[in-house]
Amino acid sequence: MFDYKLLAALAAVVEQGGFERGAQVLGLSQSAISQRIKLLEARVGQPVLVRAARPQPTDLGQRLLNHVQQVRLLEGDLQQWVPALDDGAAPERLRLALNADSLATWWAQAVGDFCGERHVLLDLVVEDQEVGLKRMRAGEVAGCVCASARPVAGGRCEPLGAMRYRGLASPEFIARHFPRGVTPAGLVRAPAIVYGPDDQLQHRYLKDLGVDGHFSYHLCPSSEGFVRMTSGGLGWGLVPEQQVSGELERGELVDMLPGRVIDVPLYWHHWRNGGELLAALTRHLLAKAPGLLVPISRE
Repeated sequence: MFDYKLLAALAAVVEQGGFERGAQVLGLSQSAISQRIKLLEARVGQPVLVRAARPQPTDLGQRLLNHVQQVRLLEGDLQQWVPALDDGAAPERLRLALNADSLATWWAQAVGDFCGERHVLLDLVVEDQEVGLKRMRAGEVAGCVCASARPVAGGRCEPLGAMRYRGLASPEFIARHFPRGVTPAGLVRAPAIVYGPDDQLQHRYLKDLGVDGHFSYHLCPSSEGFVRMTSGGLGWGLVPEQQVSGELERGELVDMLPGRVIDVPLYWHHWRNGGELLAALTRHLLAKAPGLLVPISRE
C-alpha cells in the first residue's frame, strides 16, 4: 500500500516547483519534505525526482503523480456520497493547465458559473497552447486546454472551438515601417512581438504568406502586456480577435492584412477516470465553449 503522505510530498514539490514552496504548502519544514521524498524513493527502489532548479519527475515519478491526481478526484467524488468522510478542511480544488490567451479572454466566462455552483477552487498553470499538454503527461494537472488533438495515455480529448488571431499593429507602427503598404517581405524586416520561445503563430502567419525564415522579435510572456506592446507601437503581433475589439474600434490597433486570420483549435484534455467533478466540468465546458469560440475548421 502507498503512504499517501509521501506521494503528497512528491506532488507538492513538482507542482510548486521546488522543495521550499512544496514544504510551505504542506506546512512542513524543507528538511521534512526532503526526508519524505527520500523515504518514497527508498520504498520504490529508484529516484522519483530529477534534482534541478525546478525539480522534474522521473518516469516513475510521473506515473506516481498521475495516480495522485486521480486519487484526489475520486476522493472528492466519494465525499459527495459519504459526507462523513468530508473533514471540511477546504473546498474542492482542480489543478488545470491552459494558455494565457484563453485565460485573458473566454475562460472565466466559460467556467464562472460552474465554480460558483460547485464551490470549486482552480489552481491554474499557464502554458503556451502548444506545450501545455506536457503538464498532463507529467501528472501535474487534472485537465488541460491546448492546441493538440492527440490525447495522452489514460486521457480523453474533446474539441472546444478555435481562437481567431489577426495580425495587428498600431497606426504609427504601420506608417513608420510600411509607408507603401504592408508586404510579406516588410513583415520580416519589421520587429514582431512573440509570446515566448514556443510560440509559433508568427512563423505560421509568415509561412502562409510565402515567407519562411528568420525575423526579429520582442519576447513578451504576458497576454495583456502583448496587447499593450502592440498598441504602443513596439512591434506587430498576432492577437486574439476577441481580446482587442475595443482597441480595433477606437483605431488604436489596425488589421495589417484585413481578411487574413489564423484560427488556433483548442482541445480539452482530461483523465478518463478522473471522477465526477472532472466529468461535470467537461460537460460544462463542452456546452459553454462553442458559444465563446469560433468553429474548428475541418479543412
